[in-house]
Amino acid sequence: MILRHLLLALAALALPAGAIAQSRQLLEYPSIHSPVIGTRGMVVSQNEMASEVGAAILRKGGNAVDAAIATAFALAVTLPRAGNIGGDGFMTVYDAKTGQVRVIDFRSVAPRAATPAMFVDEAGKERAIASFGYLAPAVPGTVAGLAHAHRKWGRLPWADLVAPAIGLARDGVKLTADEAFVFGWGEKRLSNSISAKRTFYKPDGTRYAKDEVLRQPDLAWSLQQIAKGGADAFYKGEIARRIAADMKANGGIITLADLAVYRPVERAPLVGTYRGHTVYTAPPASAGGATLLNMLNILEHFDLKPLGAGSAASLHLMAETMKLGYLDRYRSLGDPAFVTAPVKGFISKEYAAERAKLIKRDAATPPDTLGAGDPTRFESPSTTHFSIADKDGNVVSTTYTLGADFGSGVMIAGTGILLNNQMNNFSHEQAWEAQRSGTPPPLNALTPGKRMLSTQMPTIVMKDGKPWLVTGTPGGSTIIDTVLQVIVNVIDFGLNIDEATHQPRIYQGTGDSLRVEPNFNPDTVAALKAKGHKITSDETMGSAQSIMIENGLFLGAADPRRPGAKAIEP
Repeated sequence: MILRHLLLALAALALPAGAIAQSRQLLEYPSIHSPVIGTRGMVVSQNEMASEVGAAILRKGGNAVDAAIATAFALAVTLPRAGNIGGDGFMTVYDAKTGQVRVIDFRSVAPRAATPAMFVDEAGKERAIASFGYLAPAVPGTVAGLAHAHRKWGRLPWADLVAPAIGLARDGVKLTADEAFVFGWGEKRLSNSISAKRTFYKPDGTRYAKDEVLRQPDLAWSLQQIAKGGADAFYKGEIARRIAADMKANGGIITLADLAVYRPVERAPLVGTYRGHTVYTAPPASAGGATLLNMLNILEHFDLKPLGAGSAASLHLMAETMKLGYLDRYRSLGDPAFVTAPVKGFISKEYAAERAKLIKRDAATPPDTLGAGDPTRFESPSTTHFSIADKDGNVVSTTYTLGADFGSGVMIAGTGILLNNQMNNFSHEQAWEAQRSGTPPPLNALTPGKRMLSTQMPTIVMKDGKPWLVTGTPGGSTIIDTVLQVIVNVIDFGLNIDEATHQPRIYQGTGDSLRVEPNFNPDTVAALKAKGHKITSDETMGSAQSIMIENGLFLGAADPRRPGAKAIEP
């Protein structure tokens, strides 16, 4: 059996297994990076315990959506800096029975009492309260989004999917070295609320150490309420009352009415193509999906394969493409319930062809000489991630977030629930300047009840009409560039999914610097500088958790950039 799986794996990686066996006496492999190989599905997340929860649901007969829901709730316990029930996100689902792809948009919305003036000072600069404390949270959408997915696609009972997270919160989780370190790193943010300090630190205020057990009894209570009462327990029940009371007591603005009217939105995905593959990704209020398709359309005008993965020539073309995409995204995108944006023009092949002409193969172009394009002329009459695939052909790509690590730092008293800090994702400073100058506000300006733009973009790539690559990542502004590079690495350069995940990454936004990961090849850096790129380097980028499906095998790749990620076969 092991030999059979090995040969299947070689076939999946496009290797001539028979020829190798005939010509060599010792088995060798073509890459130093090998994906986890499964025959019954795959769960890949940023935390091993959460991945195991999802895999266990698949073993019990649950489908990919069931496993995604259970994984999401487990991450709220095991990865509190990003996993959540007080945040928001997007879930992209492929339903094998219907052959359809749908996106659940459970992005948070601005409370009804929110006003633009709250979040800027007299000079028009964003206030710190947009990021920290009780004014920073928007109305969370995670529980409603998961409940919507369960109503439409779930197979196992809802309570069974929440139960593993309840056990983890009640009985506690043994902290890894990284998890213990993170609580030290986030101590200032978590000091925004008494409940957070009581939950994540010992009674004397000291930190938990590696291998010590962290229990979250208040969160266990909240999860029990959700297991019994579904989303209504969170948005209309005792949890909602506790959220509203704690908000009122501390100057927050989320009310019972805000929670009661929240609804996720099921949307059609954005659809594009790249070198014969079909790409399904999240639509606005995600800015990431449309920008990804725009970038892929631009890159199609350049033959990357002969340039080689990681070469200065290929990285230069990708960096210039990223620059153009980022310049356009805020001009072209916003919450479709509030603004009419030229999305179809932005993701059209014709618009990309025009923008591609601005790229010089041998020289970086300063962003201030490019300017934003005008996709309206091409318009026709429109941060943790986990990926899951089951044996029946269903796949789920989910990205959800608290915003910053630990969100606003606010934990609602008596609930164990950390709230997001998504109010800082509106374009506050640009809106202030537009009001001052009498020009139209940006599409991403704050309005009560509005979804702020997000870079989250859970993505599914299809090959020959079937799911082939399931991917996504956290990483704030680097999300789009990270997913772009994963896709280019597997399609243009033919890398296996684990190898594609391990490749060093770059990030180019609207500024004039090109950021590279630490310990980037110095010769490549020198070549990029020679083309006019201003190179900076500080931290790693993203945490892409991906699955590739080939020849009946599920190939899982957990990104090592954030410790603890794991791909697990059910």
